[in-house]
Amino acid sequence: MVYVLLGTGFEETEAIAPIDLLRRAGIPTLTVGVESKTVVGGHNIAVEADITLGEMDLTELDMIVLPGGLGGVATVRKSEAALDALRFAWENDKFVAAICAGPTVLADLNITDGRQATCYPGCETGMGSAQMVADMPCVRDGKLITGTSAGCAIPFGLMLIEALKGAGEAERIAKQIVIR
Repeated sequence: MVYVLLGTGFEETEAIAPIDLLRRAGIPTLTVGVESKTVVGGHNIAVEADITLGEMDLTELDMIVLPGGLGGVATVRKSEAALDALRFAWENDKFVAAICAGPTVLADLNITDGRQATCYPGCETGMGSAQMVADMPCVRDGKLITGTSAGCAIPFGLMLIEALKGAGEAERIAKQIVIR
C-alpha cells in the first residue's frame, strides 16, 4: 500500500500526478488527510482524502509519499502522528518519498542524512547533511526518493512506480501517457 499524506496547503500537482500514475500501474494507493478528510491544497483545490491519518494501517505500508507545498509541509510538521508514520516507514525499511519542500521534513527526521537527495531550489538549507544533487527532477538513494518540484511530478511518479514494480512498468505507464 502507498499512502500519500495530504496536509492543508499541499501542492496539488505534486500529489495528484503521482497518485494517478501509481493507480494506472495498479499499485494500491490511498490519500491520507492529515487533519481531516477534506483537504484544501495550496491553490484552493479541495480534495476528499480516502482516509484520515488515524485510519492508516502501517502494517500494510510499502511506501509513504509527502507532496510539497509550504502549507502542506507545515501541516505535516505540526502532526506528531504524520511524523511518526514517516519514521515508522523509514525504520521498517519501507520506501519514503517526498517532493519539493517535502524532503526538508525528511531531513528534520534525519532520513536524508548522508544520502543523495534533491528538493525545491532554495530549500537546500533545510536539507541537513544530505548529499544534494542539482539539476535532476528526482533522485533515488535506496529506499529514499526525492523530487524537485511540481514541474517534476511526472518523473517523480514514474520513479515511484519503478521502485515498486520495476523499470518495465514505469516505461509502460510513460508510454501510456505519451511522454515526449
